[in-house]
Amino acid sequence: MSTTNCYTTDWQRTGPDHVIYLPKVAGNPDEYADHVHTFFTPGGDMMCMWTTGSYEGAPNCHTVYSRSTDSGKTWAPSQPIAEADSPTLCRGLGFPLISRSGRMYCLYGNHKGFSDVGIWAGPLRVHYSDDDGHTWIDSGVEIPWRRTRFDHPDPTVDPQCIVWQQPIRDAKDRMIVGLSRWSSLMVYPQPIGGNRNHLDTHSELMRFDNIDDGPDPKDLKITWLPDEEGAIHVSPGIEPEASRGYSLAEEPSIALLPDGRLWLNVRTVTGSIWYSVSDDDGHTWRTPEPLRYRDGGQKMLHVKSPEPIYRLQDGRYLLFYANRDGHDGDTGPWDMNARRPVCIAVGEFRPDAHQPIWFSEPKLLMDTQRIRVGTQNLMMMAMYSSLTERDGQRTIWYADRKQFVLGKNIPDEMLADMIPPQ
Repeated sequence: MSTTNCYTTDWQRTGPDHVIYLPKVAGNPDEYADHVHTFFTPGGDMMCMWTTGSYEGAPNCHTVYSRSTDSGKTWAPSQPIAEADSPTLCRGLGFPLISRSGRMYCLYGNHKGFSDVGIWAGPLRVHYSDDDGHTWIDSGVEIPWRRTRFDHPDPTVDPQCIVWQQPIRDAKDRMIVGLSRWSSLMVYPQPIGGNRNHLDTHSELMRFDNIDDGPDPKDLKITWLPDEEGAIHVSPGIEPEASRGYSLAEEPSIALLPDGRLWLNVRTVTGSIWYSVSDDDGHTWRTPEPLRYRDGGQKMLHVKSPEPIYRLQDGRYLLFYANRDGHDGDTGPWDMNARRPVCIAVGEFRPDAHQPIWFSEPKLLMDTQRIRVGTQNLMMMAMYSSLTERDGQRTIWYADRKQFVLGKNIPDEMLADMIPPQ
């Protein structure tokens, strides 16, 4: 796409190597961009799905996609997979499922207007493509979230759950993805005092057991994990009512360990990342604890933002995080404007350690320098991102300040001196 029609040149601030989308005018109905999923189609092209709209949570939010036939050098204009079909309801936060049958699926939250928590509620609507993602068919099928004791007692009120990261494959080669669940205010009223911007949340997973058969969307078989509702939780430590069991453990990022265990890290408001490990394919999880650079080492500092982890093709891991707790110049870890900079650390598997991944010292990858852009005056670098590797090129794809959909290469030379402790 052209880089000359954007309303600002500040999209260059993070030093991107690739440009997928730039808004032409601030305030346009497609200024907002979030949840960036870049991947390879079964036919070998690159595709990116993301959520667009006037602003985050706007009624016109919907899922769009773009395509590249030259390994991400150029991208076609975005097209809708699912447009908002109502002035008050949104169809956003879509994510892809790529079946080995060649069929592609896009699942997105289809808000119905029945929620006591927020606009990101409603079942998962399924679109699919049998022509390598050139056209998408609305199946009409909607997958309800499993209901738990944390949801509204009225079954007509939808749970508020979202998926933000692309699925991975577990030890049995099944596709699995993490999700966040916000508790209904009827179950956990907003805490009194303290920082009132945080609702009770837990992390869960959903596994797609027959996706590689390319089933009709109505025949998708899903296993909901963990078996115990609310098992993946972290006390925020900042609310007066935390003793009642209030939790904030959101937006899990998952990875497969070489021994077949599943790894999961979550965002919190404690000023650091927390993690857990499952040795039974996600059915049960170890009690979450702060993530450290190594057993007994320093905590890995982070704000209330996703901290994606990716297993690289060479077996190492790459973690993206802020390397700060948000108190230096912001109000604390929970401040949305504290979502910057983006640092990386390289992780390696340590089979005999309590924490099975140990990490190198961090390296700064990019920052906005607190420069605000757009009608929402955003300065954040919230990493609702994805990573691709092919033919020696490793790229992180992200939405800078939730507006500019970009890619930044991470060459081997950048990681060469990032050695985790032995």
